[in-house]
Amino acid sequence: KSAEISPLVVFENIQGCSLKCLSMLLESISGLAVDDDFTVEVVPEINVAVATFIKSIDTEEFVKKCSQNKRVKELKITVRLLELTRSIKAENIPASVSADYISAYFESVQNGGGPVSDVQLFPEKNSAIITFCDHKGNT
Repeated sequence: KSAEISPLVVFENIQGCSLKCLSMLLESISGLAVDDDFTVEVVPEINVAVATFIKSIDTEEFVKKCSQNKRVKELKITVRLLELTRSIKAENIPASVSADYISAYFESVQNGGGPVSDVQLFPEKNSAIITFCDHKGNT
């Protein structure tokens, strides 16, 4: 088991719950405030939302509380920790941007980055996959 627990929680099967509804539900369960203590991003194409906790909490305990919550059960939403990753996808990258520029940008502490081990450019899709030396850089 990893020594570090992910600050990211995935909510699947959310089609019956709007972003506002989900945010209020999470505030109620966690006792925290959306935007100040956590953010929620919805991926409507796959009926998933990801909560990112800014405030340090026991996300394993939070997942347990969510899974036992009456409203979460009624909505048939499943909840799990998002596994930590070393790679991210960056989109809307102009074709003129080099791999070196992307590395420098994502290694910048001001941008929340860390040491980059690899950059794969996909100019035809205006995207890149950035792989960090460890998962801490991908914030």
